[in-house]
Amino acid sequence: MTLAPGVALAAASHSQALSAAWGLPFAGLLLSIALLPSVAPGLWHRHVGKITAAWALAWWLPCMAVLGVGPTAQSVLHTLLADYLPFMLLLAALFTVAGGIRIRGPSNGTPAFNTGLMAAGAALASVAGTTGASMLLIRPLLAANRGRRQAAHVVVFFIFIVGNAGGSLTPLGDPPLFIGFLQGIDFFWPARHLFQQTLFVTSTLLLIFFCIDSGCVRRERKPGAPAGVGFLQGLASLRFEGLKNLLLMGAVLGLVILSGTWKPGLSVPVAGVLLPLQAVVRDVGLLGIVLASLAVTPAGIRAANRFSWAPLQEVAQLFAGIFVTMVPVLALLQQGGSGPFAWVANAVTTADGQPIVLAYFWLSGGLSAFLDNAPTYLVFFHLAGGDPQLLMGERAATLAALSAGAVFMGAMTYIGNAPNLMVKAIAEQDGVRMPSFFGYMLWSIGVLLPLLGVMSLVWFSSP
Repeated sequence: MTLAPGVALAAASHSQALSAAWGLPFAGLLLSIALLPSVAPGLWHRHVGKITAAWALAWWLPCMAVLGVGPTAQSVLHTLLADYLPFMLLLAALFTVAGGIRIRGPSNGTPAFNTGLMAAGAALASVAGTTGASMLLIRPLLAANRGRRQAAHVVVFFIFIVGNAGGSLTPLGDPPLFIGFLQGIDFFWPARHLFQQTLFVTSTLLLIFFCIDSGCVRRERKPGAPAGVGFLQGLASLRFEGLKNLLLMGAVLGLVILSGTWKPGLSVPVAGVLLPLQAVVRDVGLLGIVLASLAVTPAGIRAANRFSWAPLQEVAQLFAGIFVTMVPVLALLQQGGSGPFAWVANAVTTADGQPIVLAYFWLSGGLSAFLDNAPTYLVFFHLAGGDPQLLMGERAATLAALSAGAVFMGAMTYIGNAPNLMVKAIAEQDGVRMPSFFGYMLWSIGVLLPLLGVMSLVWFSSP
């Protein structure tokens, strides 16, 4: 969970020396994630960590030569300690705790069961976070569809609904909203101002999924085959194991809330980086929860869940490179109208300095699809004025637009939100042939983007 704008450059005063060319390693990493799993899968899966590190060094080494070893190393260290490490610790805690809870359900779920489980996941996501809800429910969903020839679309819609859209109502649901909470936005503000948009997107996606899944089942079903388990029957058949982990998941949420509400005003120096005491307490607590979950969960539960560290390891490697290579990109964005990305600041503001609501929705969302959506949200938060009282009052429409863009468009690519890649990896481990990076985008552009277009016209088209 990021607490600073992803950049947090110790050498911020040197950022004017950066040009748009410093963003090329980030673009190269994105292209590698998009292309190599399809064109060179063996190379990618064997050397994903090395490829990611190479792109990170492609920015880091030249930057040390230009800006100096000290400022560059300090900026990267700050990003890793203040942004990347908390981000991964939260993911690791939710991943480990959810992997210790086994939900046994039907092995022949129907479209109604699949749709109902996703609806439950969407409701859970704003309480347990999109990562927690996704890790908890993806395994029973995969088990219910294990015998099917076509199951990739089930996972794609699960990412849309549970991994992203469902987390739009509270700061616990998705990192951008938690960043807003840390900046002073009221805890219940997203629920009051994004409920209609969330209901529209999630209910429409559930309806579209039910229609698509029903058609697939009709084509796959052999004559005389049983119809499968409906939603209510499947719900009644659910069995839970490892429920001690529910207490640990509650502890995760408690630590997240504590870090946003407890402000002792103290900092802890770590390798030259000053970290707020509340962040250190949270991160140490999250590590303790990981260890506690491993200690209290019987090994048989994780084995039955086909639990593996591989999905978390892949996400850790990829996002390490993403966090490091996006440092100069976000630094350039933060320069606003004076930097090479001045067009972004100019695109969201009128000539007399008033925010353009529709532009905030599309630009914050479009960048969130490819950058980490939490620091992207914070950049646009400050472009919109940075005053929580102003943004909750006079500029409430602007805050709603940039919040919706950052959350909902995290589903547009595999790298838009961390649960996307984790769910993909778990599904592939289970034998599901998931779409490529661009194949997934065909789904998001064809299904999700039109809904976001309607949303923008209905709720964000006014000045």
